Amino acid sequence: MDALAFLDKTSKPKRQPVVVLAGDEDFLKRRARDRVVSAALGDADPAFAVSVYPGDKLDFSTVRNDLDTLPFLSPCRVVVVENADTFVTASRAKLERYVEQPSAAGVLVLEVKAFPETTKLAKALPDAAKIACKAPPEYKLPAWCSAWAKAAHGKALSADAATLLVDRVGPAMGLLDQEIEKLTVAVGAKAAITPEDVDALVGRSKEADVFRILDAIGEGRPRDALGLLGAAFADGEDPMGVFARLGAQLRKLAAVGRHLADGLPLGPALDAAGVPKWEKARQAAERQVRWLGRRRLDRLTEWLLELDLGLKGGNLLPERVQVERLVVKLARPREADPRPAGRG
Repeated sequence: MDALAFLDKTSKPKRQPVVVLAGDEDFLKRRARDRVVSAALGDADPAFAVSVYPGDKLDFSTVRNDLDTLPFLSPCRVVVVENADTFVTASRAKLERYVEQPSAAGVLVLEVKAFPETTKLAKALPDAAKIACKAPPEYKLPAWCSAWAKAAHGKALSADAATLLVDRVGPAMGLLDQEIEKLTVAVGAKAAITPEDVDALVGRSKEADVFRILDAIGEGRPRDALGLLGAAFADGEDPMGVFARLGAQLRKLAAVGRHLADGLPLGPALDAAGVPKWEKARQAAERQVRWLGRRRLDRLTEWLLELDLGLKGGNLLPERVQVERLVVKLARPREADPRPAGRG
């Protein structure tokens, strides 16, 4: 079961003797664990009924003894094994037998990075006992931020503000939650968090370096664009990571180019490509489209595919040089173009 679906359920989850929280999104794991514990214990105090163990040097007998210990002032005992991949591997046969005859007094929660469905242990557990704690695709995160801001913090977060937040912070859900909480406190009695609030209060992360590079390109500052790219590499940024973020924005610009070629005016073309309607985002995208011109917009998808293949081993040049070459193509003044981009 997907963690977000599990957390969104209004009904109380059925108590499972063994629950697996699998994935790499710690924010979802924490929230899913809290819900499992709450469902198992009800109003009982977790301090008397929850044990937490690190899984790297844990033997199964310790866990089994704890699970069999009668609970004190609670309906059951919950045993959580964190970072349990090593524990699961070492105790797989014992866990398989335990699933067949679990303790009536305990709930075992295993937090792992991976839990392949092909294993006998995974097949023995019902879907409701396997919670996939994996972040949604990045394009879905703004919608999640808006929903979470309302549900957890009582604030409206517009689509443009949520998009800007993800652009600034990146895809880590825990960090997004922290920033939403900070924004909630900062805006006080205001009912909504606006893009202007996000712009003023949320610092730029490495994710936002790409936007500074694109801003420099759109403003005709090729030296600055290359300088910002070089600074990102000097800070230890991986060329593939820089390209992934750069490519996501350039694909939007390529989509704008296609809509312009189909006869749409610039405003509707930006709408169709999914460019946020927040004023600063629109102004930046318009500058970038006009700077690139139709010829380069037409070739953007081709260049992105070429660079993707090159970074995956198809080009002998150093990865950093390959990314720099793309930025040079985009940043240098364009040749005379008989079809200026953005007219109309």
